[in-house]
Amino acid sequence: MGGIGIACASIVAALIFYLRSDFPTPQPRHLVVPISAFVMLIIGVLDDRLQLSPLAKLVSSLIVGAFVVFAMGTDGGAALPWPATLVAIVWFGGVVHALNLLDNMDGLAGGIAMCATALLAYLFAPMLGPALVLFLTAVAGALLGFLYWNRPRARLFMGDSGSLFLGSVLAAASLLPLTAGGAFLQTAVVIGAVLVVPLFDTAFVLVLRRLAGLKATRGGTDHVSHRLASLGFSERSAVRILYLIGLSGGLMAFLVQQQGLQPMLPLAAMFGVGLVLVGVYLARVRAYEAEDFRALQKSSFAPFLKDLTFRWHAGQVLLDMVLIAVCFYSAYRIRFEDEALQNFLPFFTASLPIVLGCKLAALYLSGLYSRSWDTFGLIDLFAVFRGVVFGSLLSILAVAYVYRFEGFSRAVFIIDATLLFLAILGTRGSFRTMGDVASRRRKQSRRVLIYGAGSGGQLLVREMRANMHWNMRPVAFIDDEPVKISRYILGIPVRGTFDDLNTILQRLDVDDVVLSSAAINGEREVAIRTICNTLGKPVRRLHLELR
Repeated sequence: MGGIGIACASIVAALIFYLRSDFPTPQPRHLVVPISAFVMLIIGVLDDRLQLSPLAKLVSSLIVGAFVVFAMGTDGGAALPWPATLVAIVWFGGVVHALNLLDNMDGLAGGIAMCATALLAYLFAPMLGPALVLFLTAVAGALLGFLYWNRPRARLFMGDSGSLFLGSVLAAASLLPLTAGGAFLQTAVVIGAVLVVPLFDTAFVLVLRRLAGLKATRGGTDHVSHRLASLGFSERSAVRILYLIGLSGGLMAFLVQQQGLQPMLPLAAMFGVGLVLVGVYLARVRAYEAEDFRALQKSSFAPFLKDLTFRWHAGQVLLDMVLIAVCFYSAYRIRFEDEALQNFLPFFTASLPIVLGCKLAALYLSGLYSRSWDTFGLIDLFAVFRGVVFGSLLSILAVAYVYRFEGFSRAVFIIDATLLFLAILGTRGSFRTMGDVASRRRKQSRRVLIYGAGSGGQLLVREMRANMHWNMRPVAFIDDEPVKISRYILGIPVRGTFDDLNTILQRLDVDDVVLSSAAINGEREVAIRTICNTLGKPVRRLHLELR
């Protein structure tokens, strides 16, 4: 019944404030938003009671979307060409079902929808009108009240009635600015950033189900939130991570709306790259019981894709092309302003192909594409440095030869090299960083105290983080060398020596103790096992041998 509560609270609150205040009469095209939401609410109630098929819900949303687009185009709005009309109808149905799919964890859909409705009301207030802004604000307020009861562990659920109602509100409200004329591309980017979580989750699920040879309408625990939970995050943490992505998208939307698309284009591109990397990393979390990418492997173009993706690393090359272009453009925007920027941008456009070719060649020759992202470390950093420096030198020489360096700035190439170095480090190190974060936040794993912070102990930490099936999480070191006390080794603190063992075992609620070195033996090992046996803590030992 949560969905009915959200809808009633939104409509009643909006009507009360509207009737008691001096609001102008809303345009009919603005009334389409609450009317379509009410219709989808009824469809959702029927689904909650009668269990409609996915096809029935899809057809219903497209029918409602068709009338929404028609109403928006016949009341002062921009009449859409027929291809745009089809896209708008599909957009309406897609956003409605994106919210429906997102309702898979306590507090997730409600929190994301609350942020999105508030952002749409704020960012597009002049286009939406006072009455519709009031309605969107009422929806956000109703969701705030709903979240009190829907936070984990939930006592109230929105059901399909709530998710379809909210999806319709967001879909119809987002179509209004797009059909009002103006800067279409900028508006589309802003709306996409506001709705980034439902759109990202839906695209992620549909693509991976297709690659796994599964039906798109099939239910399952393969959403972004579920994969975060599979990595070891609690449900609360998974929801908060998606909240953070949603708020980051909202901040991006605000900056693009205030500053314009062109100045914010590099930041928007990097935000998109970050989302893609998160999606690629989460796609590697097993969710289909060894059926992942079964359809892709059996397809007629599988050998072609394998050659490109796995042998030639086409994905990495395409990513670096984006990074090179974004960093080169950002360098111009940092170095020049206003009229000077407009004077120098033609030189950027003319030289971009040369810079792309030189830097891709340098990165390839540096050996960057033969290195694993999962184990990216200090040694790989030098390969990045070589590739970036060599690429910048090649670019400068090529530009000097072709253009005699007329119209170019040395500072641009220095800024560009710095940005590109940081961007490549960030992307290449992202998988290892995400893996380390997931390992440290893994709640269901056994808490392990490692005795010995030397090479064996460090090896144990790396293996526990890399091998999720071990189900072990290092929480602290114990070491008999006082100089190591209070230091952090691989992010794990050294809490004390043998004298502190009893206290640390109880304070940190340790499940297992692992002896990491063969030097820990004799009387010291007997004493350690005696203390652990007294507290009921099993003791393991690392055995390393080459067979």
